[in-house]
Amino acid sequence: MAFRTGALLGACAVAALTTSAAAETITIATVNNGDMIRMQKLADDFTSKNPDIELKWVTLEENILRQRVTQDIATKGGQFDIMTIGTYEVPIWGKAGWLVSLNDLPASYDVNDLIPSIREGLTVDDNLYAAPFYGESSFVMYRTDLMEKANLEMPESPTWSFIKQAAAAMTDKDNDVYGICLRGKPGWGENMAFLTAMSNSFGARWFNMEWEPQFNTQAWADTLDFYLDLMNNYGPPGATSNGFNENLALFQSGKCGMWIDATVAASFVTDPNQSTVADNVGFAMAPDNGLGKRSNWLWAWSLAIPAGTKQEAAAKKFVEWATSKDYIKLVADKEGWPNVPPGTRTSLYENPEYQKVPFAGITLESINSANPKEPTVEPVPYVGVQFVAIPEFQGMATVVGQTFAAALAGSVTAENALQSAQSFTEREMKKAGYIK
Repeated sequence: MAFRTGALLGACAVAALTTSAAAETITIATVNNGDMIRMQKLADDFTSKNPDIELKWVTLEENILRQRVTQDIATKGGQFDIMTIGTYEVPIWGKAGWLVSLNDLPASYDVNDLIPSIREGLTVDDNLYAAPFYGESSFVMYRTDLMEKANLEMPESPTWSFIKQAAAAMTDKDNDVYGICLRGKPGWGENMAFLTAMSNSFGARWFNMEWEPQFNTQAWADTLDFYLDLMNNYGPPGATSNGFNENLALFQSGKCGMWIDATVAASFVTDPNQSTVADNVGFAMAPDNGLGKRSNWLWAWSLAIPAGTKQEAAAKKFVEWATSKDYIKLVADKEGWPNVPPGTRTSLYENPEYQKVPFAGITLESINSANPKEPTVEPVPYVGVQFVAIPEFQGMATVVGQTFAAALAGSVTAENALQSAQSFTEREMKKAGYIK
């Protein structure tokens, strides 16, 4: 009997070693935004259900993440098994064959529950190439107490002229309060995401129907001049260092009267555990100029699997978990309904509990009102609201963003910045063969 017991123990030990050896590690590249930080904290739920899968996280600032994952996938570097990428990259990389199709996710995932405009932006030739972790548009977040103190009332759909009036009225530099906080950090997904969306409402566009750059137009001059006027007179100092996370911190600490940025920020600015102004936050649609286009964008941070990964099955399990209805419920149970990842599933906005969240309705309205196929007042040959869905855009907008940041810093004039943007973009478009 003793022999039989010993044999059994030995067999168990061998089995345990085999299980340990079989454990797979998947490396996940993600952005250092609050919802992704929360996902990492809750990942024990995944690993407890999948003890044979270990998770390795690479969490990076937005600009750096974009550089790293782009370089890795273009060179087939194989550093990552899951990448957090956006609505710009997915169609381009999917078409190039760089991403794994997610069409075989189980029926329980309910792909038809994904919000149509978000799902469409992640689909190429009927293949879903990324699963949306959260979806967003952009809108106005503002201090209701400061608005009241200024004897103003924020319209549901403000104009840019009202935004300027309110920014002037709420600015109190002696007390370190600035009327408006906007992105100034250079980057195609930082200041250029904001400025491109803003330019749409001023009647500007990146290219005309012949793919000729349009930075030498009055509409772009009006956009940049208005932005610089707002930021120089009513914005915080050092704004060229401020992207999404920096402006979030400024707003939460009571230093911004208004902040126009991603709808996903709503849960963080209204969270009393994080925001000193949580009880005094209102929301309005992104501003317009009466030309028929608002300055709101459309984006989804999504999880995608690079083609060639050796951990495809394990990666798909994680992507399914992190973007599922069950994950939304997990966050709701742990953190409350206001903190679930927004903007991806129709069922979330049909949920009576989520409908009580003060920013739920306006987030969905903002997402639904963005039209990537007709983003501008004048017709354009491209798709995309705050970006142009061509491979060359990333490099061009990075340089243009640096030029516009220099104008914000005062080292070049707005006129010179636009001239530089025009000549550089023309040169790149000729090099790429779009124009002669």
